[in-house]
Amino acid sequence: MVLNDNRHVITVADPAALAKTAADRVLTRMAANSGRIAICLTGGSSPKQLYQLLATDAYRSRIPWGRVHWFIGDERFVPSGDPLHNMDMARRSFLDRCAPASNIHPIATDTANPDESAERYTRELKSFYGAEALDPARPLFDLVLMGVGPDGHTASLFPGYPAMDETARWVTGVPKPNVAPFVPRVSLTLPTLGSCREMLFETAGAEKRAILTRVFSGENLPANRAQSIGETIWLVDAAALPENFRG
Repeated sequence: MVLNDNRHVITVADPAALAKTAADRVLTRMAANSGRIAICLTGGSSPKQLYQLLATDAYRSRIPWGRVHWFIGDERFVPSGDPLHNMDMARRSFLDRCAPASNIHPIATDTANPDESAERYTRELKSFYGAEALDPARPLFDLVLMGVGPDGHTASLFPGYPAMDETARWVTGVPKPNVAPFVPRVSLTLPTLGSCREMLFETAGAEKRAILTRVFSGENLPANRAQSIGETIWLVDAAALPENFRG
């Protein structure tokens, strides 16, 4: 299914099929780049099954670990080790067992505040990219993984918040989210997230159906405005697919 822009919707049967399809797309993106590869991960519960799959022999053996760098799209401003910490979940699931430590790029949360953390991550991203400004002809990331919250937020960009309209900064602090967990956040901005060859949303479960109905209907939500300069794929399982998009 193709929406009224450059986004495509791929439907699968269930969360297991969703994780496998996502893992296959990750490998395809890696195979297309013979040089240094940059993957931007997402937090929350949606990608956990994908991350665990990437650690299995069938996938781990096909990933060029030495060439892949792993970033994160947003982080909750809590210490590493806290159950709410996004990158910790990815590290436990597969990164610490498989990836060189120097290729893992977490958002620092030991700073004075989220804005300072955002500035630090901006410097790291710019150093990796090798330029002060993003060039549409040279995406920052090969693949950006995304999710969508019940209010239409993605990463930590929430409806009606100034961060949703930020275009100058690469990374921004978000002092107070409007959904749980109610802790400050640090988030890449829409232009930074969109600087990729592929943006891949993972959405599964009947609880996602209501927000996907709003997103696919074109409502002005962060998840609707998040699009890649390359491909934007919504990977949706059968339970999450809105009724008016079935069949």
